[in-house]
Amino acid sequence: MATFAPVRAPFNPAIPQTFNDLGISESLVLDLMLRRMLIEGHCTLAGLSRSLRLSIPIIDAVFRHMRSQQLVEVKGMNGNDYNFTLSMSGKQLAGERFQVSQYAGACPVSLKEYHAATKAQAAKVHVDRKTLRQAFADLVVTDRMLDQLGPAIISQNSIFVYGPTGNGKTSLAERMLRVYQDAVLIPYAVEVDNQVISLYDPVVHQIFENEEPDLDPRWVTCKRPCIVVGGELIPSMLELRLDEASGIYAAPLQMKANNGILIIDDFGRQLMSPRDLLNRWIVPLDRRVDYLTLRYGVKFQIPFELMVVFSTNLEPADLADEAFLRRIHNKIYVEAVDAASFDAIFARVVQARNIQAEPDSAEYLRKLCLREGRTELRACYPADICTILLSIGRYEGRGPIMTKSELERAASLYFAKG
Repeated sequence: MATFAPVRAPFNPAIPQTFNDLGISESLVLDLMLRRMLIEGHCTLAGLSRSLRLSIPIIDAVFRHMRSQQLVEVKGMNGNDYNFTLSMSGKQLAGERFQVSQYAGACPVSLKEYHAATKAQAAKVHVDRKTLRQAFADLVVTDRMLDQLGPAIISQNSIFVYGPTGNGKTSLAERMLRVYQDAVLIPYAVEVDNQVISLYDPVVHQIFENEEPDLDPRWVTCKRPCIVVGGELIPSMLELRLDEASGIYAAPLQMKANNGILIIDDFGRQLMSPRDLLNRWIVPLDRRVDYLTLRYGVKFQIPFELMVVFSTNLEPADLADEAFLRRIHNKIYVEAVDAASFDAIFARVVQARNIQAEPDSAEYLRKLCLREGRTELRACYPADICTILLSIGRYEGRGPIMTKSELERAASLYFAKG
């Protein structure tokens, strides 16, 4: 995890000291405290403040209410803090609330505050060819390609990246995240109609480990998210998912990717049909808002403040109609590489793999790749062929050798016969 202090977008929520500041009902906080106390047993105000990420005044207000209702038993003092447990009636009530929902983590933020935060943290990118060249430094990218990517990234509108397979469409898409030089705040959870939607995902959201003492602890400072989803995409991943056992909703992919990038890789090869996906997102892409529905029918709006990148080797016209393609303003064709780019990629791969190559190896490999009816050079060929050479060397108990005969051998394994 990153440890330096990042520059953040202009959203700085203060620590709420009252329920009016918190934006969450006292009844929901009471439920959180009951469930947390049922899990922990012996508690203190300071401990609950840390677990639920709420200020002491709010915890204390709910504690006093619980004490007046004889839901807690004070066992003693820890310095100036109370040491207490649930009473029998408190345990009974906590058990009932636990049956409804098992969420006992950080207090959620309100939907209204989530809307405001996501809009305030919308990406504003300033790039030119030089900065893009640095962002894509580990790839061989032409100036012409950079000059297409630059305006598309600055616009923060959706991007359609297409072209023949093996030329780096996914690699380009994944590196777009590098143009962001700031961090964003992401809530642990969001409250809608007294239901909890879990949003922060440690698999997706990379935390900056810097403590900001005056910041509302219900928010986490993270890098802008980048989610890549491929053939496994199904309709349920774009909707709220209720875990029946815990009673907790999980946020859909596009909500987790807000203020960042969502890459639909190999678009057109999902279990979900392109038509279904495009119909699902035709409004969000156009208006930057999405609509989700709770299990019992309550529908609500969330921001759709992200850059969606569709990557495909299929023809755009075969995947979407004109009405949808009009909503994707940026369409970038990634063509097959030329000889100079192929040789540059080859040189990088050989150096990275520490393979000794004969001086004319790149040229010879180009000829191998273009024989037997193949008409285009692909950016993936050098790395794939070198991987086979490494495997051959391990099989024969030696280091990799790059001679013409070894390249012939690797190519015969790699290319299917026509």
